[in-house]
Amino acid sequence: MTSKPDQAETLRNLNHESQVVAFDDEQTVTSVYAITSGKGGVGKTAVVSNLAATLAKAGKRVLILDADLGLANIDVVFGLTPTYNMNHFFSGEQELDAIMVDGPHGIKILPAGSGIQNFIRLDANHKLRLLEGLDSMHTSFDFVLIDTEAGISENVTYFNTAAQEILLVTTPEPTAITDAYALMKLLSTQFHEKHFNLIVNMVQNENEALDVYRKITMVSNRYLDVSIDYLGSIPADRQMNESIRKQKVIVDLYPTSKIATAFSGLSGRITSDVQPSEPKGNIQFFWKKLLKLG
Repeated sequence: MTSKPDQAETLRNLNHESQVVAFDDEQTVTSVYAITSGKGGVGKTAVVSNLAATLAKAGKRVLILDADLGLANIDVVFGLTPTYNMNHFFSGEQELDAIMVDGPHGIKILPAGSGIQNFIRLDANHKLRLLEGLDSMHTSFDFVLIDTEAGISENVTYFNTAAQEILLVTTPEPTAITDAYALMKLLSTQFHEKHFNLIVNMVQNENEALDVYRKITMVSNRYLDVSIDYLGSIPADRQMNESIRKQKVIVDLYPTSKIATAFSGLSGRITSDVQPSEPKGNIQFFWKKLLKLG
């Protein structure tokens, strides 16, 4: 079995390939975000779904890859019932476009399916089949949002290392802050990730969020060689539970709420950070890196 440092070395060696692919294809840059958390219960999937909806309403083409194999529930959040999932694709029963589910505002969703235990251990035929399917749609999206599992499993590190950007979701709860730092430490020390984006969810006010950011940066500056960009906070709101029960994203259910405004600001910051000349923005490189990493 390939060691973790060897996986990281593979990733670094692929950088040259990414530049070749990127400049051979003149097309829209696709930004790939792994949205992740050190522990469960911090609202990661709610962030993914509401951010996707906000980006889509702003005219962006968005694909969500549900990579939370333990609690694959992006479709539930949107009130969707997929007929097929990735299991049907890998078995050869369906093509990728037949598995893809239409969400609100033109969002596309690839439901993982609970039977896939580990993307890393897909065999060569499965990887080739997936690569060919994903390559066929590489000009179709402006943003790919990956809803990873919570924690520090192999699946989590797999997607975070492959993505162009890592967006870490935490809350002011001490254990959530500790686990967020633990995930950053793992990705930094074993996979040489040097840049993270931070969202602080379920806050009472902006000062509380900034305090979380200060705590994490203070420790990381002391012990890790990383940079952390603070993307903003999402306020705690009882209406979020209502939106989950109604299986509608809160930015649609309460479009004038403070939380909807917060997601609008978050999507604005993310879209303003897109660099058209960035080679790693090429979606083909992401898929190939993702599949080779395992």
